[in-house]
Amino acid sequence: MSSDSSLDQKLSALRAQIDEVDSELVKLLKKRSSVTRDIGRLKSEYAQPIYVPEREKALIEARRQQAEELGLSPDLVEDILRRMMRDSYHSQHAKYACVNPEIAKVVVVGGAGALGKVFVSLFEQSAYSVAVLDKAQWQNAEEILSDADLVIISVPINTTCDIIAQLPKLKSSCVLADVTSIKQAPLDAMMAAHSGPVLGLHPMFGPDAPGMIKQVVVVCDGRHSDQYQWLLEQMRLWGGSLYPSSAAEHDHAMAYIQVMRHFSTFVYGQHLQQENPKLSELIEFSSPIYRLELAMVGRLFAQAPELYADIIFSNKDSIALLKRFSQRFEMAIQLLEHGDKSAFVEQFKEAALWFGDYSKICLIDSKKMLLKADDSHLLRKIE
Repeated sequence: MSSDSSLDQKLSALRAQIDEVDSELVKLLKKRSSVTRDIGRLKSEYAQPIYVPEREKALIEARRQQAEELGLSPDLVEDILRRMMRDSYHSQHAKYACVNPEIAKVVVVGGAGALGKVFVSLFEQSAYSVAVLDKAQWQNAEEILSDADLVIISVPINTTCDIIAQLPKLKSSCVLADVTSIKQAPLDAMMAAHSGPVLGLHPMFGPDAPGMIKQVVVVCDGRHSDQYQWLLEQMRLWGGSLYPSSAAEHDHAMAYIQVMRHFSTFVYGQHLQQENPKLSELIEFSSPIYRLELAMVGRLFAQAPELYADIIFSNKDSIALLKRFSQRFEMAIQLLEHGDKSAFVEQFKEAALWFGDYSKICLIDSKKMLLKADDSHLLRKIE
């Protein structure tokens, strides 16, 4: 009993030290946050981008080296730094510089929608005058759009081309752009509807993103690219990573990145629903990697079905791709039925060869995600 009492006293003393150190860490985090806000204001004043990859890389490398010299885990330090930087990026972006003060008016068609609101917020944080045009204001569309310098179409995929075709005449210098997840059809529609500068954009993030920092935006040139370079520079300043592509290349890639992935996830989730296993057991019996995969399936079904239906149904060329996927799935089942393990191994090796070094990168990156996923799962269980 006395030994237990002694242990409790020693643990209490050590835990008190940990509490003291943790308290100091919180104060240091507050101090760091104040400094990053000052940096954000300075960057805004001098029109500098919030996210500078080279600076982030150099900072992490320096602190990793310091950790090694002190006998501390560099991975631990990097994890903490990345979490702090992620928070600081978003705490910095209360205000951005305005790249082109000559732009008197920005109109976001569909600006009351989820993604539209993100763009309205970003332009407003950059001191642009922004107007929203939605169904309720459509009878005043001609008046709202008559003096616009930039018009962004942010409406559901299935209505995008129709909305573009219904646009009243824009002034010749107005930049017309869309933010739809397909590009060829909207780009063609904009080119037909407007004689001025035209640009196709696909922000590769959802409306739950807090901004554009570290987010990819695919850029498809339309017409008079020199007249919308300011917009591209503005997105870079917001932290976006711009990737140029033709509309055809983009739509071909999206068949694999979006349509095939979302459709496969839909079928998997629907299959689980119809098989009706006990979901709580699937979660509890899963290791972190399987919980993470299950979480990605669950994430799909937490969102608007119309959005994913539009993405999947909008690209008719994807049907042939999905059929080929179905055929290969059946062929893989046949290997299983015939007990042809050697053929399975050979096909596995062929696929691994195609992925090359990227698979090794994925192994490293996924380990980091799995540790975080495991921590979050355990915390939820405790709560």
